[in-house]
Amino acid sequence: MAHALDRIRVGSAPDSWGVWFPDDPQQVPWERFLDEVAEAGYSWIELGPYGYLPTDPARLTDEVAKRNLKVSAGTIFCGLHRGPSEWDSTWEQVSNVAALTQAMDAKHLVVIPSFWRDDKTAEILEAPELTTEQWRNLTTGMERLGREVKDRYGLDIVVHPHADTHIDTEEHVERFLDSTDSDAVNLCLDTGHYAYCGGDSVKLIETYGERIGYLHLKQVDPEILADVVKNEVPFGPAVARGVMCEPPAGVPELGPVLTAAQKLGVDLFAIVEQDMYPCEPDKPLPIAVRTRKFLRSCGA
Repeated sequence: MAHALDRIRVGSAPDSWGVWFPDDPQQVPWERFLDEVAEAGYSWIELGPYGYLPTDPARLTDEVAKRNLKVSAGTIFCGLHRGPSEWDSTWEQVSNVAALTQAMDAKHLVVIPSFWRDDKTAEILEAPELTTEQWRNLTTGMERLGREVKDRYGLDIVVHPHADTHIDTEEHVERFLDSTDSDAVNLCLDTGHYAYCGGDSVKLIETYGERIGYLHLKQVDPEILADVVKNEVPFGPAVARGVMCEPPAGVPELGPVLTAAQKLGVDLFAIVEQDMYPCEPDKPLPIAVRTRKFLRSCGA
């Protein structure tokens, strides 16, 4: 038995059940997700896309409590690199998600930068590289967001490096961290997305440990990824090909990542997110059961 990782709180999310949108006929109903995530042995969940789970706090509290689940975070997307004109539309989305997150006693808001390439059609929406001014907009905007979310809702924002966004590669992640204040903004390190974009999760944890506020656990299939990179396949179609795979079949190895995280000496959520959109409704539960068992074998 591996050394117990007593600072790591493991959970899962709607994403591991093929849920990317608030409402989509290809997705499992929310009741089934909650039933199955509990059955798989998880006690923590994320809200997923706002509107997928019930947004009435009393109803959602009841639904998660009767399955012995608790909520670790909500999620939002934003394009703050575009400048102050984005603030109002961003805040409108944030205030809904943050209010529900706070009502569920969660403490984190996962913030994903907007995509520069459409994740369904592959249409190029913006340049993949930001200008100096856009970087400044992004970093100052995220700091403002972090401070206002903390002030109004008592939540910590954790920014999620993500494929096909402007915070993706090691270079971009380090630039973002070096130009933001840790009092306002920290990182949600997604091991799969970081590997997808060529980064080393263990190295990032060891180098920027004080900035790691939250973890998403996933792996990439190196063979599929090599083809995706070679042919410049966008993220959505790459997921449909199975680029994000069931652990422990892919990279990075999750044992060393969890061990490095444990050494930070702080309590961290580690939420399993195996991107599987779209997927057959009977596919997620067996994978979730096996993944939970695998993480227990790592000591988590």
